Amino acid sequence: MKRAMVFKFSLLFVATLCLPHSFAQDSPQWELPEGAKARFGKGRLSKIQYSPDGTRLAVGSSIGIWLYDTATHQEVALLAAHTGYVRGVAFSPDGRTLASAIDYTLHLWDADAGKHLRTLEGHKGLITGVAFSSDGGTIASGSWDSIRLWDADTGKHLRTLKAPMEEVGFFGAISVAFSPDGRTLASGGGNDFVNDEKTIRLWDADTGEHLRTLEGHKDWVWSVAFSPDGRTIASGSGDNTVRQWNTHTGRLQRTLEGHAGPVQSVAFSSDGRTLASGGGDTIRLWDVDTGKHLRTLEGHAAGVSSVAFSPDGRILASSSLDRTVRLWDADRGKRLRTLTGYTAGVWSVAFSPDGRTLASGSSDRTIRLWDADGGNHLRTLKGHAGLVASVAFSPDGRTLASGSSDRTVRLWDADRGKRLKTLTGHTDRVTSVAFSPDGRTLASGSSDRTVRLWDADRGKHLRTLKGHAGLVASVAFSPDGRIIASGSGDAIIRLWDADRGKRLQTLKGHAGPVTSVAFSPDGHTLASAGGDNDEKTIRLWDVDTGEHLRTRRVGGYRVNSVAFNPGGRTLASGHGDTAIPLRLADTLMPLRRLKGHTSSVYGVAFSPDGRILASGSTDGTVLLWELWSSTAFGVEPLGRHPTTLGNIKRTALLQNYPNPFNPETWIPYQLANDALVTLSIYDQSGRVVRRLDTGHQKSGVYRDKASAAYWDGRNQNGEPVTSGAYYYQLHAGDYTSLRRMVIVK
Repeated sequence: MKRAMVFKFSLLFVATLCLPHSFAQDSPQWELPEGAKARFGKGRLSKIQYSPDGTRLAVGSSIGIWLYDTATHQEVALLAAHTGYVRGVAFSPDGRTLASAIDYTLHLWDADAGKHLRTLEGHKGLITGVAFSSDGGTIASGSWDSIRLWDADTGKHLRTLKAPMEEVGFFGAISVAFSPDGRTLASGGGNDFVNDEKTIRLWDADTGEHLRTLEGHKDWVWSVAFSPDGRTIASGSGDNTVRQWNTHTGRLQRTLEGHAGPVQSVAFSSDGRTLASGGGDTIRLWDVDTGKHLRTLEGHAAGVSSVAFSPDGRILASSSLDRTVRLWDADRGKRLRTLTGYTAGVWSVAFSPDGRTLASGSSDRTIRLWDADGGNHLRTLKGHAGLVASVAFSPDGRTLASGSSDRTVRLWDADRGKRLKTLTGHTDRVTSVAFSPDGRTLASGSSDRTVRLWDADRGKHLRTLKGHAGLVASVAFSPDGRIIASGSGDAIIRLWDADRGKRLQTLKGHAGPVTSVAFSPDGHTLASAGGDNDEKTIRLWDVDTGEHLRTRRVGGYRVNSVAFNPGGRTLASGHGDTAIPLRLADTLMPLRRLKGHTSSVYGVAFSPDGRILASGSTDGTVLLWELWSSTAFGVEPLGRHPTTLGNIKRTALLQNYPNPFNPETWIPYQLANDALVTLSIYDQSGRVVRRLDTGHQKSGVYRDKASAAYWDGRNQNGEPVTSGAYYYQLHAGDYTSLRRMVIVK
């Protein structure tokens, strides 16, 4: 059904614009995952599109869709589903609905209120293209597996478009576009294995009938677009060309050449006279009637992923792998504004010794320093020619070390951001760096299967530790600086004498590559993560004897990193693409799962006081999680309401929530004094089912999901318990209390 092309700002946007804060600093904190206190970075960029009235610009990212007010160029909303990377965005013709392609699903949003409306499921491949019909009644989604049409109002699946039987190579579409009259759908990217050509297909949008195939491109067709009059189709391809086709006959009109890289996006101006194409790191403007090259817009430092004209045709927006969105005067080619804050994948994170600064190493070859308290971006350190896989602060916090896939280790002045030294010698990428406790020695692990030791002050190479048969993924010094641990792709952990370089012990047990190693604060225990596709484990080892202490098997995704908290009783792991389990070092059972990232977590680090856990992900963001709070709340026991003044007057165990529950619950409590806290869970016969050892905690209230004790409904062996009544008991110093809870399955 047709919808009026009318849009008005909602009260939500008006209210947001009036908020008394800096958007550059605070906007990434919108739509934070539950339990997270801050987010650094806006994620990785993808597609962009203007609203039909030109008042908003939608920018797809790895954490959601950012909406900008085009008058102020400030963010006004973040539409986040926390499920995956946004690979396509499209406004409905009336601007009221926004569709986003996230992994295998299509999400519809109320663009005014920022409310999630529904999720459309059915694709078995990644959705990369999405488009509304001209009347707004139909949505097309293009995936590696198929093209699907949906009713925009109800979300009902209408039909799946299939190629003729003889074209057995067709398996989907990278891009889709409706003709202005809504009667034809164009799709680009499908492969015809018979002719080994990448094609464009035209379909009858009402019946789903395949009309014709446009052949000629020699690589993937990344983008298709109809001219406003519907007579011409433009296509951009990985063969570095733009092609124009006659819609009715399917004949190739002309081939536009000049780009030095794949053309990932094409767009017509509203009057149909100009065609924009993004290829390589440039944007080219073309005369549609003659095919003449009008001008080239330069400035992006990496590939252009998307281009879009404003409805009046005066402004052209472009997004790029250089993590910026740029706005251009379409007539003069002048750059008007650059929208920043987007990042590349984060591979490592580290707190400074005072906890005030957080460093993150990225796949865009840079290191970013952040104010850990305020969330401000402090500076960006540039110089590496490859992915920054590891960062580490010296014990005095004055020097930052970084290891990169460019085979170098670099030392930086952490305060000024100035590069001090470049350490060379590794013959393959550097995967890990670590300072000795006294700051005099730096260790670096590499894919060349060695560990190198360096004089951290002079940058001089001291010695090379050899013996691993696979890449060295992780290195760590013991707290006394006497031992170095190295974990390798050969599934082995080696302990070395840090002074002499002599191998002390070889620890075996992992079924696959060891991805991370970490010493406990007392130096007696070593944690390691590793495994193959069938068996992924976290293991604890006795450093003195080399004895294997215990194993925690984890399902699904591999564990990429492990870190002890300063107290040594908690072990954090970066596990998979969306969760960071928080584990007890004694039992290796999860305390809680911190979910919010949309792709793999490769770095975890505790703040020096152990209160904050930082997690860095390839989704381009760093999340900070507050594990416990020392905020004191006054509690009056005589029927009065709690206040936020004074100290806790009594220790108390509170009722779990939800109750009844399935499969997880949170157990809140409050402490009048600092205490060693243990929670025991019993079945009805009095047998201990599970112990939750939360360690020594400060006085305060532990009520919300970020601080309360968490139970996942499993026993000490990791097995789900049966339905029924259970009892939980709090031990905090001399205080003991017992309560009842019920699990229903």
